[in-house]
Amino acid sequence: MGLLKPVDLGNCQAPNGVMFGPHVTNLGTDERTFSDQHIAYYARRAQGGCGVIVLEGMSVHHSDWPYERAPLASQCAESLNKISQELHKEKCLVIASLDHSGGQGSSAYNQQPLWAPSRVPEVNSREVPKWMEQADIDEVIEGFVNAARVAISSGCDGVEINVGQHSLVRQFLSGLTNHRDDAWGQDKTLFARTIIEKMRRAVDDAVIGLRLSCDELAPWAGITPDMAVELAPQLAACGLDYLVVVRGSIFSVEKTRPDFHEPEGFNTEITQRIQAVLNIPVFLQGSIVQPHMAMSAEEQGVCAGVEMTRAQIADPDLVNKMLADDVAQIRPCIRCNQTCQVRDARNPIVTCVVEPTSGHESTDPNWYTQVASKKVAVVGAGPAGLEAAYTAARRGHSVEVYEQKSNAGGIAAFAGPGGAFVHWLYEQCLSLGVQFRFSAHVDGSTDLGADVVLQCTGSRPGVPTYTLPDRSATFDVVDVMNGSCALPESGDILLHDPIGGPIAIALAQWLGPRAILVTQDNIAGNELSRSGDLAPANVRLAQQGTRVVKRALVRSVARSGEGVSVEVQDRYSGETTTYDAAAFIDCGFRLPTEHIAPQFHLAGDAVAPRTVLEAVLEARRAVFML
Repeated sequence: MGLLKPVDLGNCQAPNGVMFGPHVTNLGTDERTFSDQHIAYYARRAQGGCGVIVLEGMSVHHSDWPYERAPLASQCAESLNKISQELHKEKCLVIASLDHSGGQGSSAYNQQPLWAPSRVPEVNSREVPKWMEQADIDEVIEGFVNAARVAISSGCDGVEINVGQHSLVRQFLSGLTNHRDDAWGQDKTLFARTIIEKMRRAVDDAVIGLRLSCDELAPWAGITPDMAVELAPQLAACGLDYLVVVRGSIFSVEKTRPDFHEPEGFNTEITQRIQAVLNIPVFLQGSIVQPHMAMSAEEQGVCAGVEMTRAQIADPDLVNKMLADDVAQIRPCIRCNQTCQVRDARNPIVTCVVEPTSGHESTDPNWYTQVASKKVAVVGAGPAGLEAAYTAARRGHSVEVYEQKSNAGGIAAFAGPGGAFVHWLYEQCLSLGVQFRFSAHVDGSTDLGADVVLQCTGSRPGVPTYTLPDRSATFDVVDVMNGSCALPESGDILLHDPIGGPIAIALAQWLGPRAILVTQDNIAGNELSRSGDLAPANVRLAQQGTRVVKRALVRSVARSGEGVSVEVQDRYSGETTTYDAAAFIDCGFRLPTEHIAPQFHLAGDAVAPRTVLEAVLEARRAVFML
């Protein structure tokens, strides 16, 4: 239980070594301060037992405005004081994250040029930044120091300097982005060392941490693990109290916090190497969402603490449940990145597909308040049905679930990363006494003997947008993925993907060179950009030999011998091409199942087919209104 014991960070002591790391929330105000929603969000994790909370990164200088609601340190004294007071009630350490995005920022909000060590174009926007002059460098260094003063005087226990992703300081350290021939380029550590040293003198005995990219995944010029082992002690000697190991660069933003396609604990080896050469606590970061993995890392001497950010977005009570040795009760993070990665122009509020109250702590009710017991019947055992049953049972109702299939979980059980979540919900329901009736047919005349019936029956195939003389000429993607139909053992398989989402991509990747993926977009999996998986997904498809037909619409599908003949039209030229394939799989839009009876309350895909998040949220709302 070493991870759950107190950890000394400089002159402060954290109640345990579990960290809630800095991340974009979009909870900020228009004045670029922290909001009451921020306070509720962080306080919930503090109440859940977290030992160290590192706040959302604050820009240290007006030249940095990386996203619309990015906090600005000079504006945040009052709101930092409120956060500190609230979190200190729970005895956790409060660390302010200090940041400047440099050439990885945005000029959209302040309409000023980006500042960077050298004129290296920003990867996504292609914008060329301004080469920082000496006066600019001096201003930013002083900005870091002043931001630290603001944070400490406002009650924070310490500050953390971002030298990881979206960091000007990392850009000065790296040969990828620092091409200067002056003192700031000849000694690439000078900028970082100067900031740490001046900050240490300014804030005296306050905690100073560093978030350091120890592998930029670009060995031709970037920071490598071997370089990081030499670099970390140099920076620590300038006055650091702890260090967090991360990875990634301008060319690999998606690798800093990847989704479920990457293995968990990917920074373990380099973290152990860094901890071995430092005499300050080192924190392991990198898809650590399993309590046993976090505990094992500390026990094996990999690190002194573990950052478990996404795990605590999924379950804010994670640490308390670990302390109580009740890990089976922890709502699992599925590492989908669908709603917790919100650094984009839509400005969505941070939340979690398995825990939609995250980010909405100040407005959502306590879903599990006890009420007078009723008999509740739930029709359908997908995510919405399982969450409805779980919530109803937690509230004290007697619950029975009717599912036409022979098992629980719905589409989420076999498509995407949601299998672990629906399995967890099912096990929780069983432990609460929920009764399941599988292979059960329910219609309007079925007497369920319930006071209330919730219909959570999911979705059904949509209406084809192409000519289809014989419906049997197509396979529904759900039937393919759940194994209820068998594809031909040989021959090409054509996949129609008008959505650009993860399911068709996953199936195409599995089929490899047999797959011909037809998309109306300019790139396969267009909607995966929101979760950071767009580029990695296309890499996986290429590696598997999947063929992609872009900017194309399916016009007709007809039987042809033992297979099918598919006519595809280019959206721009109007030119048509016919593909002969062994099978055609429709991965298109779906429709809600029919309303069984008017007295049944609808939730999830039975209202409109969407994601797990809406299924969970609507299930809770439906139960809460009983």
